[in-house]
Amino acid sequence: MNQAIQFPDIEQWNAEIEAVCFPALAGGFQVNCAIAGETLKQRYGGETYSEWLSSFRQHRWDLEEEIELIIADGRDDAHGWFWLS
Repeated sequence: MNQAIQFPDIEQWNAEIEAVCFPALAGGFQVNCAIAGETLKQRYGGETYSEWLSSFRQHRWDLEEEIELIIADGRDDAHGWFWLS
């Protein structure tokens, strides 16, 4: 695990982009991370954003490990967000 990347236990549903959004601290800077509700649905089921938030919380450790690799590789989108797919 990369100790330079930390994840505070803060997540929220963003209806505008239909994703669970959560911050990470990478090298002392906050970066924005997200996983689409549709992706959570495909992985873990659920039909509502509250179910997807619950799934995110239940699988947080695994998802954080995945996003660590994406952050470490610098694979952010045009807006500087890191996405799980």
